[in-house]
Amino acid sequence: MELKSKSPAPTKKHGEKLQVLFRSNDVLMALNNHPEGLSIREIGHYVKLPRSTVRRILDTFEELNIVITSPSTNAYRLGPTLALYASNIRPFDIAKIARPTLMQLAGRTDESVYLCVMAHGMAVVVDLIPGVYPIHTVTTMGTSLPLHATACGKALLAALPEEELDSLRTQLKLVALTKNTITDWERLDRELETIRNQGFAIDLEEHQMGTIGIALPIMGPSREIGVISIPMPTERYHIIGEQLIQFLQHGTQNLRWQR
Repeated sequence: MELKSKSPAPTKKHGEKLQVLFRSNDVLMALNNHPEGLSIREIGHYVKLPRSTVRRILDTFEELNIVITSPSTNAYRLGPTLALYASNIRPFDIAKIARPTLMQLAGRTDESVYLCVMAHGMAVVVDLIPGVYPIHTVTTMGTSLPLHATACGKALLAALPEEELDSLRTQLKLVALTKNTITDWERLDRELETIRNQGFAIDLEEHQMGTIGIALPIMGPSREIGVISIPMPTERYHIIGEQLIQFLQHGTQNLRWQR
């Protein structure tokens, strides 16, 4: 008689582990959707979990630097460990192809130049050339930036196929980061259409007061989308902004994204 092997039935312990994993993911997604930070009470409200459960998850994450707390507000935010992970999620083809363009633009303008891609509902910096002039924001490889409030993020959104953008509309929270941040989808959709028509995006102090960014979407050989972005202090933008946009457009002609 032939014996048939059976897969072991899921155990209660296995189910509990899965439940912890799903709950932990819910906590991370809540923080991802609120980059300004959340308290334990606010996280519990979004994920529908008791305060004690949320605290246990956060305590573990904090030990691993997956989340960090602000000393002044005690609000939790995503931590540097996740930025480290994100820095390794990079479309190597587009990064290799775009690198000479980044170097050329940085050398010609003396400004900091970034390459960003979309990952986990954020614009992630996957390459950068530091500029001569200082800027207010401190950005490094792996930095995650909000899609709705930065030039690079809005350029990425504008380049998305409509079905992918529809999916994001139900997930992306348009949190006000400054008084200029776009916080409703009707206005953001109008902005994205303008970006598609003119070919570049501008962040008018929407992410941080005192800083303006310009960005332009590019396309790699496998149709992967990236964005080349130049941030600068507001006062310098008003002096050389139009010239930098022209440099950006001219320097990315061979990589230009097309609808």
